[in-house]
Amino acid sequence: MTLDDLRAALAAVPGRDWLDDALARVRTDPDAAGPLFARAERKLGREPLADDSAWTAGRAGRVLLLAELADPQRIVTLYQQGDAAERLAVLAALPLLDIGDAGVPLLHDALRTNDTRLVAAALGPYAAHLDAATWRQGVVKCVFMGVPLSAVDRLDDRADQELAAMLGALATERAAAGRRMPDDALALLNRLTVANTSRKQA
Repeated sequence: MTLDDLRAALAAVPGRDWLDDALARVRTDPDAAGPLFARAERKLGREPLADDSAWTAGRAGRVLLLAELADPQRIVTLYQQGDAAERLAVLAALPLLDIGDAGVPLLHDALRTNDTRLVAAALGPYAAHLDAATWRQGVVKCVFMGVPLSAVDRLDDRADQELAAMLGALATERAAAGRRMPDDALALLNRLTVANTSRKQA
């Protein structure tokens, strides 16, 4: 989704007049962003914008408010003061905002939680800003928590032999405890092992 996609998807949503007014208010008074951001889901609803979409009208509206705000420090504050749904909206917005690395601490915070939704969101497209070590730890945490690896953006591009070693150690630990690794994690480990073997034989 792009910001234009979100604007188009919200065009016919009940509460669009409220959103237009809220965007105008944020444009002239950034201090109004906090209350409006908190209220957006109630005003716009929690219905998915399309079938099987993770985007709800409320979340999309919140992202547009953040884009209008365009102030990294205020956006960080909204995340820190928000509930889980508000934090998810901030994390979803990060790859659509021109804030450079300013949102990286929010990914670190999300990855420290036990909320599977926040952990998955932290490994979306904006995770390109994470250093390799933190990203690997995030992937392993997904496996540990049962978060599908399909949530991890550019997984095959970034997965390396250090991640393979970490997954291998987790697989060994789980096997000793009589527990099985998720199928997607085993598939990734197998791909990395095959790639490493092929590289050594070349």
